[in-house]
Amino acid sequence: MPEKPETGDQSTPQDGETRVGVYTCHCGGNISDVIFCQIVAKTLSKMPDVVVSRTHMAMCSDAGQAMMEEDIQKLGLNRVMVGACAPSLHEQTFRGTVTRAGLNPYLYHHVGVREQASWVHSSDPEGATEKAIRLMSAGLAKARLLGPLDPIRLDAEQHVLVIGGGVAGLRAAWDIARRGIRVTLVEKSPFLGGRMAQLKSVFPTGETAREALHDLIDKVLAHPQISVHTRAELAGIKGYVGDFQAQIRHRSRGVSDELGEAELVAAMAACPVEAPDMFNYGLTTRKAIYRAYPGCYPRTAAIDWENCTRCEECLKVDGRGISLEDEAETFEINIGAVVVATGFSLYEPRQGEYGYGELPEVISLAQLIRWLALLGEGKALTWNGRPVQNMALVHCVGSRQMEGIHEPQPDGQVNDYCSRVCCTATLHAVNDLKERFPNVNVFDIYQDMRTYGRGHEEYYTQASDNQVRFLRYHGDDMPEVVAAPEDDTHPVLVKVKDYLTWGEELEVPVDLLVLATGIMPNPVDDLIKMLKVSPGTDRFLLEVHPKLRPVETAVPGVVLAGTAQGPMNIQESGAAASAAASKVSVLLGKGFVELEPFVAHVDAERCEGSGQCVEVCCYEDAIALQTFSVNGHQVQRAVVTPANCTGCGVCVSACPNRAIDVQGWTLGQYEAMVDAIAAEV
Repeated sequence: MPEKPETGDQSTPQDGETRVGVYTCHCGGNISDVIFCQIVAKTLSKMPDVVVSRTHMAMCSDAGQAMMEEDIQKLGLNRVMVGACAPSLHEQTFRGTVTRAGLNPYLYHHVGVREQASWVHSSDPEGATEKAIRLMSAGLAKARLLGPLDPIRLDAEQHVLVIGGGVAGLRAAWDIARRGIRVTLVEKSPFLGGRMAQLKSVFPTGETAREALHDLIDKVLAHPQISVHTRAELAGIKGYVGDFQAQIRHRSRGVSDELGEAELVAAMAACPVEAPDMFNYGLTTRKAIYRAYPGCYPRTAAIDWENCTRCEECLKVDGRGISLEDEAETFEINIGAVVVATGFSLYEPRQGEYGYGELPEVISLAQLIRWLALLGEGKALTWNGRPVQNMALVHCVGSRQMEGIHEPQPDGQVNDYCSRVCCTATLHAVNDLKERFPNVNVFDIYQDMRTYGRGHEEYYTQASDNQVRFLRYHGDDMPEVVAAPEDDTHPVLVKVKDYLTWGEELEVPVDLLVLATGIMPNPVDDLIKMLKVSPGTDRFLLEVHPKLRPVETAVPGVVLAGTAQGPMNIQESGAAASAAASKVSVLLGKGFVELEPFVAHVDAERCEGSGQCVEVCCYEDAIALQTFSVNGHQVQRAVVTPANCTGCGVCVSACPNRAIDVQGWTLGQYEAMVDAIAAEV
C-alpha cells in the first residue's frame, strides 16, 4: 500500500498553472534499503509547483500505476516525475501510465535514483539520500519546463530486405511473409542453406539436418510474398526506417535455369578444373562448374568465377545455357526495414596451432562432421590410409582465449568469449562416431563442459556410457601436440596435464586429432558502414539491449537475426529470427512508423544559416541548409529531417546563435537542471 502522501498545493487547478506529481519508488528495497524515501518525498513536496509527493514499494506495479492515474485525474496534474530504476527499464511503462490518465506521454520525466544513488552509495545512506534529493530536484526543474510532444509519424513501405540465406534468414523471411509483408531475400553465395546444409543431423532432436532445412526452403520458395536472389548482396542503401532505398548487386551464375539436367551433368563432367570443395571443408575437390550438394537450391549449377579458367570446354556441351561472362546487374527496391542474418565463420587455427597445417592428422570438428557424413555405411575408419584406432578432440580452439597466452586476431584482440555450441557439437559428433565405430578409443580434452541447453547434458552422459575418456586442461596450460617418432604405433602425441587427476601429466598417442574450433562473425565491414550498425567487442553485431531490445540495433528499422549477433545453435537462431520477424512486422504492419520526438528543432528566427550545424552532423541527410525568401531576400536556414536525426545534440553545441534545440532536452531545461542540482536544499 502507498504511504501517506506529502502534499503541496492541492487547490483547484488554474489555467496555465504547472502542477507536478512526484513519485519516489522503493524499488522493492533496491532504493529504500539505502535511501530514506520518505525524507526525499517530504523534501520534494515543499518545492514550487509540486502538488503531491508520494512513495510506493513498487511504482511500476499495477497498484502504483493506478495511484498515479488517480492523482492525475483528481488533482489536475499536468507534469509527472518518477524517481525509480533506470529509465531504460520503465520509462515506457510510466509514459503509458500518464497517457491512460489523459496526459501527453512526454509530460513525464524519469530519474534513475537506483543506479545513480542507492546502488553506488550503499554504504552511505545519508549521502545517498541527499544525492537522491538533488537528482530529483534537477528532474523537477526539467519537468516544469516540459511541453507536449508528438511522435514523428512516417509512411512505411511494407517490404523487408533479409540479408542472408541461412537458417536464420530463411526463418525470418517466412515469418515476415506470413504476416502479409513482402520480403526480398538476398544470399551472397550461389546456394541457400548456409552452414546447416553441411550437417548430417542436428541436436538435440536428432532430426536429419537437410530434411529440416529443405522443408523450410520449400516454404520460403512457395510463399508468394517472398522473392529470393542468390549470388546477390546489398550494394548501397539510403533513407530511413519505413522508407529505405536499397541497391542490390546481382552477379551472374553463369548457368541458365533452362539448361536440361543431362546437359548440365555433361557440362560439369567436361570441366577440366579441379578446385577444393569448401562445402566439404577441402576434404574433396569439385569442378569449377558445380552444385553445392545433391538436392541443393537453386538446383541449377553455378560457376566458381575465382577458379574458372574460361577454357570453354563446358560450352561445347551446350553453349546456349552457359555464359562465361561474370557480369553483375544492379536493381533498386524500396523497403521499410532490414533484417541482417549474415551468419558466422569458423575459427581458422593458425599455422602450427596444435599442429594444424603441419601434421596431416590434425583436422577441425567441421571437417570431422563432413567426413563422417561422406563416409558410407560399412566403410572402414581410416585417415591417410591408416586405420583410426585412437582419436582425441580438443575443445575451445579459438574460443575463451587469454591475452598474453593466445595469439591475437589481426585486429589485436583475442576471442575471449565462449562460442557456446562447440561442447555439445563435439559430443554429438563423438556419439555418432562411437555408434558407428564402437572400437575406436576417444579422448575428449576440454576446459569446461558447457552443455547448457535442454537435453544437451544427455550427450555428455551418453559419451561417458560410450567409454569416451575425458581429460580436463586449464586455459593457461594448454595441451601440446607433437609428431610421434617414426617407429611409433600412432603418428601424433598429445601431451596434456589432466586436472581431473590433480595435474597428472599424460601423453596420449592418437591417429587423428580433432580441433573443436569456435565461432566468429562473418566479415561484414561493408554492411557495417552502409547500415551504420555497430559491432561489439567480440566483433558480432551489437543489439541495443540484450534483454529489453534483444534484436534491435541502434539504427531504427535494422534488426538482427541468428549468429550475426553472436554464437547460437540452430534452435536459438530460429528463435532469434522469429523475434526479428515479429519486430519488423509490428514496426511496418500499420503502414506507418512512429519515432520518438527527441530530435533537433531549428528556430528559424534565430538561424542565420552559418552551416556550422551541417558541418558537424554525423548523420546523412539529418540537417541541411535550404534557401528561403524572407522580405524579398534569399536567405539560407538549417532544416532538420526528423527521420534521419538521432537527437545526439552535436548541432546544438555548434550553433553560434542557440537556434537549435533537441526537443524534450532543450538548453533551457539543462540549465534549469544544473541550477537545481547545485542549489541549497
